[in-house]
Amino acid sequence: MSITRRELLGMLGAASLPLPRLDGFTWEEAQDDITLPTPKRPAYRKPNRPVTAIVLGYGGRGGYYGYMESQMPDDWKIVGVAEPIDYRREQAISRHKLGPEVVFDTWEKVFDKPKFADVIVVSTPDNLHIGPALAALNKGYHLLLEKPIAQSWRQCRDILFAAEKAKAYTAVCHVLRYAPYFVQMEAVLRSGLIGDVVSIQHLEPIHYRHFAHSYVRGPWHNEKDSNPSLLAKSCHDLDLIKWFAGVPCRRVSSFGGLTHFSKKYAPEGAPTHCSKGCPIVETCPYEASNFYVKKKLWSTHHIISRDRSDEAILRAMKETQYDACVYRHRNDVCDHQTVMMEFDGNITANFNMEANSSYGGRRTRIFCTGGDIVGDERFLDVYNFQTGKAVRWDVAQHNQGLDGHGGGDQRMVRDLCQAIAWDDSAFLLTDLQESMESHHIGFQSEVSRHKGGQVQKVDIKSAVKR
Repeated sequence: MSITRRELLGMLGAASLPLPRLDGFTWEEAQDDITLPTPKRPAYRKPNRPVTAIVLGYGGRGGYYGYMESQMPDDWKIVGVAEPIDYRREQAISRHKLGPEVVFDTWEKVFDKPKFADVIVVSTPDNLHIGPALAALNKGYHLLLEKPIAQSWRQCRDILFAAEKAKAYTAVCHVLRYAPYFVQMEAVLRSGLIGDVVSIQHLEPIHYRHFAHSYVRGPWHNEKDSNPSLLAKSCHDLDLIKWFAGVPCRRVSSFGGLTHFSKKYAPEGAPTHCSKGCPIVETCPYEASNFYVKKKLWSTHHIISRDRSDEAILRAMKETQYDACVYRHRNDVCDHQTVMMEFDGNITANFNMEANSSYGGRRTRIFCTGGDIVGDERFLDVYNFQTGKAVRWDVAQHNQGLDGHGGGDQRMVRDLCQAIAWDDSAFLLTDLQESMESHHIGFQSEVSRHKGGQVQKVDIKSAVKR
């Protein structure tokens, strides 16, 4: 069975080494008598009817939002789909019992009809975000918009202005803000338990297989077709850092580039595609037939084939991007990048995105005036200088339903449904306005990187001024 990114991160996270326990601290588990601050969220209220949605792009993400209908039927109902690949359309028709009048092969055709749902889910490729997002807002729909918002800052602004004009709820899928682990971390910081934030160190180890599939061969391998990897992959992380800092970012500097997945490291005699006869077929960790079929090192979801047998997958991928040599493909996105940020109050942050890691699961260290936090997406260790105690909080012991970005996916959709059902924006942690600032940090970081690390100003108020 193919291993998905979600499964891989789960396995690696569960097997991660224990976090360091410093001498001089008394260790306690986060039990009833020693608790961390409880995150403050609006109470759930069952909607009078499910919020209805049309999914544009029924691939990995769109299909997952469709699957959520079965997990929360009182809240969420799929009533239409647009998807160009026939067998994915058929899956949506079967799963949601859709009639031909609400099934389309392109997103444009959805908007030829009068409005027939509450929400449009934009889970199309990155370069197809701007069109359906603007069409949905202009037609009066609320919007669930996959990250990143769009391919340029100008496009992001256009979507923001359209959302403001429409007065629509527009949620950006920065789903980690809804994941219980990160929600608990932010609650500790806002509570003042360990004082004020001074600095943040954050690492996203993407894992070498995940990067090779998604950002060398896959949909996000080229900036023109998608986005820089900092936006396509790590806008989650920039958003988390901004959320943890709790104040506006003022300046950024960034360095990085494409090192390993380039012609420099191509084996001697390697062809453009693995199936053409690579001289190191038995030892290359990325050889395509081993990677996807024989050793099943990664999911084959992106390989288009109605027949999902091994033989059919091998035929379908031959001499396509999924058969490409990872050292001789047209990929151009960074495989490593550092972003340095300065926030109001002299708060500093450093972020590293790394492709060449043997593990997944974000690592975070936050240093405060009265203590610090160390976390690895499973354990959250909170040290208090005044009490001399350190509490270890295990997300698996405190929460159920952690599938899908650590439980963030379903919780985000649920909260969007709550916002729409009760007309209450307090449910949205990632509305469009909030997500714009971390995207601006990302775009300005790319400007800095291309200018050799030159410091760039971040001023969200000026950046969104009409």
